Amino acid sequence: MASMAYQHLPHVIAIAGAGQMGCGISMICALKGMSVLLSDRKHDIVQHGLGIIQRMLDKQIKKAVITPDDAHAAMGRISPSVSLEPFRQADFVIEAVSEDEELKKNVFRKLDQVTPVQCILASNTSSISITRLAAVTSKPHRVVGMHFMHPVAEMPLVELARGMHTSNGSFEAARSVAEHLGKTVCVSEDRPGFVLYRVLMPMINEAFYCMMEGTGTPEDIDKGLRLGTAMKLGPLKLADSIGLDTCLSIMRVLHQNLADSKYRPCPLLAQYVDAGWLGVKTGKGVFYYDRDSDSDRVRERHSLSSL
Repeated sequence: MASMAYQHLPHVIAIAGAGQMGCGISMICALKGMSVLLSDRKHDIVQHGLGIIQRMLDKQIKKAVITPDDAHAAMGRISPSVSLEPFRQADFVIEAVSEDEELKKNVFRKLDQVTPVQCILASNTSSISITRLAAVTSKPHRVVGMHFMHPVAEMPLVELARGMHTSNGSFEAARSVAEHLGKTVCVSEDRPGFVLYRVLMPMINEAFYCMMEGTGTPEDIDKGLRLGTAMKLGPLKLADSIGLDTCLSIMRVLHQNLADSKYRPCPLLAQYVDAGWLGVKTGKGVFYYDRDSDSDRVRERHSLSSL
């Protein structure tokens, strides 16, 4: 059984969830020389995730960020699984499943049963209470919030959040891992949406209201925010990148937990999610995307009149 003194970096890091975030986190950990356990509930999901990681590594090679040998070595450090049983070897776990509180709680209950007593349990949640996630475990002091940004390899920030039970050792272990991965850390209290998405998601939601009400076209809304505030991406293109289903889930968390009508999810955002238009990952969101292209080039847009 693996064990870890809190002041040391983990040798074996386990990622629960082989979606876009879990794959991105797995890749950067493997590139840093860590042994990575990557798990999801179905074999095809895990295999699809490995394909995502390979494509991300290929992009890094094309950009001359890494060499082909670096990529080959990184893939060799990732061990896929459809069970959490291999997590018995882990020093540090990052949960990266969908932004659904009950799903995350179920994962944490299982992690509590299989992981070593000194293993840190981090959640990549962007909005859900760390205190509530920790409360379903028998050792809540080892649970911490560790919110990576998308795309993980390119975004320099990790947002850390300390729950009511989180120990100093667990928190500092998460900080050490984030900094070892080359990330800059910002710290939030355990509040709905933390700092980043408490500010960002209402802006994205308001952009959807502007689109729904005809205040501006999607192109003009994004152009105005990009050129007027020096954003790299406009709010609608950014929402597509994050995933419209994730944006809607976070807005619902904010609305439910803060009980303020200003966080009411835009009906058009909900309608896009109902239609399966989730953004880049499905090839269609506010904009269309060429999923075979490395650039995710915008080809066409949706507007309210097309619904």
